[in-house]
Amino acid sequence: MPRTAPPPTPQQQQLLERIAAQRERLLRRHAAPEKDSVDPGDPLVIRLWTFARLHPVLTAAALGLVALSGPARLARWVSVALPLLLQVRR
Repeated sequence: MPRTAPPPTPQQQQLLERIAAQRERLLRRHAAPEKDSVDPGDPLVIRLWTFARLHPVLTAAALGLVALSGPARLARWVSVALPLLLQVRR
């Protein structure tokens, strides 16, 4: 006769519930349709990531130009752009 497994301990039950919740999140995430445009209501990081996914060639070209410009020029532009971005974010 096959033996049945003993009931899980409270810690094991908690872990099983967390695993089930994670599976649900992953299923919902994979079932959600892909975005075809940048949503202006999203946070800046999400908007940039969505833009990069929608326009990979343009993103690669921009990153290539940034890499070729050198670290000193990059630091100078960041020192100019970062305060502007932080001001716009408020």
